[in-house]
Amino acid sequence: MKILVARSASEIATAYEKLSAAKVLGCDTETSSLSARHGKIFSVQFSDGDFSVLVPTSEGIALGKLHAILENANITKIFHNAKFDLEFLRESGYQTQNIFDTMIAEKVLTKGAGQSASLAETLYRYFAVDLEKSHRNTFTKNWNGVWTNELVNYALSDVVHLPELKKEQELWLERLGLREEFEKQMRRIY
Repeated sequence: MKILVARSASEIATAYEKLSAAKVLGCDTETSSLSARHGKIFSVQFSDGDFSVLVPTSEGIALGKLHAILENANITKIFHNAKFDLEFLRESGYQTQNIFDTMIAEKVLTKGAGQSASLAETLYRYFAVDLEKSHRNTFTKNWNGVWTNELVNYALSDVVHLPELKKEQELWLERLGLREEFEKQMRRIY
């Protein structure tokens, strides 16, 4: 996986050039709280599964041209628990088009099975990927906002697998005849 922490205008431009050619992108945010009204975004992450970008907004970096990726209806933005991220993005003035929510897909696929739809457990079931989630506790209102390599890797681990997860979930939604139910559930988050 290639990683770019985009801190300069040229790095934002490089990220935009590479990511704007994708058909699907994993997307996520790291935030200071669970409330979009009272919290703030610390970062926005994107990944096509090979090239991953983190924009450290906690360091005063703006999305720049990358906001156009969120608005581009030709690129599917894949979130896990999209409602949460979209609320923060909207509060920050960003609109997002063409969304696929892997959490909603997993809830539709596992309905009645008593399985968690958390990202960590979902990725483990599909790909035997063990996500380390302990770093999440770093992101509090008192955090100094500096992105270490460890925190960057943590934040990007949430998005790098989303394009492949979407592909697998879509196969199962089709096989099980649950695509219409998934679409119905997705309409509720807009």
